[in-house]
Amino acid sequence: MLKIIFLFFMAGGIPVAIAMAGASLVYILVSDSTLPPFVVIHRMVSGIDSFPLLAVPFFILAGNLMNNAGITTRIYNFALALVGWLKGGLGHVNVLGSVIFAGMSGTAIADAAGLGTIEIKAMKEHGYSTEFAVGVTAASATLGPIIPPSLPFVIYGMMANVSVGALFLAGLLPGALLAVLMMLTVAYYAHKNKWGADVKFSRTRLFKALMELAVVVGWPLLLWLLVVKLGTPPQLTVFAGLASLFVLDKIFNFEALLPIMTPVLLIGGMTTGLFTPTEGAIAACVWAMILGFAWYRTLSWKMFVKVCLDTVETTSTVLFIVAAASIFGWMLTATGVTTDIAAWVLSFTKEAWVFLLLANLLMLFVGCFLEPTAAITILVPILLPIATQLGVDPIHFGLVMVLNLMIGLLHPPMGMVLFVLARVAGLSFERTTMAILPWLVPLLLSLGLITYMPKLVLWLPKMFF
Repeated sequence: MLKIIFLFFMAGGIPVAIAMAGASLVYILVSDSTLPPFVVIHRMVSGIDSFPLLAVPFFILAGNLMNNAGITTRIYNFALALVGWLKGGLGHVNVLGSVIFAGMSGTAIADAAGLGTIEIKAMKEHGYSTEFAVGVTAASATLGPIIPPSLPFVIYGMMANVSVGALFLAGLLPGALLAVLMMLTVAYYAHKNKWGADVKFSRTRLFKALMELAVVVGWPLLLWLLVVKLGTPPQLTVFAGLASLFVLDKIFNFEALLPIMTPVLLIGGMTTGLFTPTEGAIAACVWAMILGFAWYRTLSWKMFVKVCLDTVETTSTVLFIVAAASIFGWMLTATGVTTDIAAWVLSFTKEAWVFLLLANLLMLFVGCFLEPTAAITILVPILLPIATQLGVDPIHFGLVMVLNLMIGLLHPPMGMVLFVLARVAGLSFERTTMAILPWLVPLLLSLGLITYMPKLVLWLPKMFF
């Protein structure tokens, strides 16, 4: 009965959060349940009374600060120097820019709206078709929630009671795999259409970009050697290391060294135990404010107030969905729905690979209609117990779930990335959908590899956790 009421509300066009909370309330009122209606409010409040969920507003704020401080232009110019001279250069720049920006925003929609505006305009000016520009931008935007930090990982970690830090680490190799497959797709189109480079090859510019990349890779390794091998005090080493970054940036006038260091600082701090994911989100906000206000001086207090208001609006939407899903998930468990579904699936198959195939199909379908936060909060209580019984690691299953739901953002009728890019590019919704279809090939190939090669996901988390 609970499921019927929920589907009835959804069919009537009621927002998913209200449909979940409303279905739970109506079920309590019309059923023989002895539960008081007040339990809906109680469960919703307790559902968001969680320390890990504090990371949500701070990661949103950090992404908004980076997006409004002119960081996107710096990232674009850095990617242009690194790969813009290749054939189909701006397509490669699009993918690489999304990889870097993913380490700050944590959401696909922020990536599409932030970098997408710059990239699509530049690609159209260089003679690329609008459809190709939209397709590669949409596909690369899915990297946002896979490469840490990631809001969907925070929500999944809270719902599944698994380490958010382990989920962040688990996303690194799958994110790299996605990026490589997308760049290979760009190379295929460049070869097929005989595209040339989009910027003139410059040894000086490339050397500077490679030098910047070397600092990003070598800096954390150097700090690790100092702390672990030589025994220098961790806090003093980190402080001196941060100071050295600003000195290097001032001397060489790097394009995007300090913004690119954001995910390195987050992952390094969490794996070394310097801070929790929630504290890491606060650290990311402080880092973004230092860059925006003090270093680049591109943020004003007026802009900061606007960013904070936007963050409050986005956070309230996300947390209301989580709160509504909390009571809905509790009701599903209390009424035995999750147990019945688990029994039905296990009677159908006891093979993990068959379950993962069916789960992928279900999540791809659900992702077409529900936004990721709502889908995660509904599906985790239903699917995770089955996955656990069949021996599927919860961290691995989290990666599979999030990637499925990110691909769902590219599908009609509810794909938010479709709507954003249709508006940015000035294309109709139908043409935007057709432009994205070829890019589902590398995305689905990545999904297959991540689903059936768990070591790709679990290697890094098992090293550090």
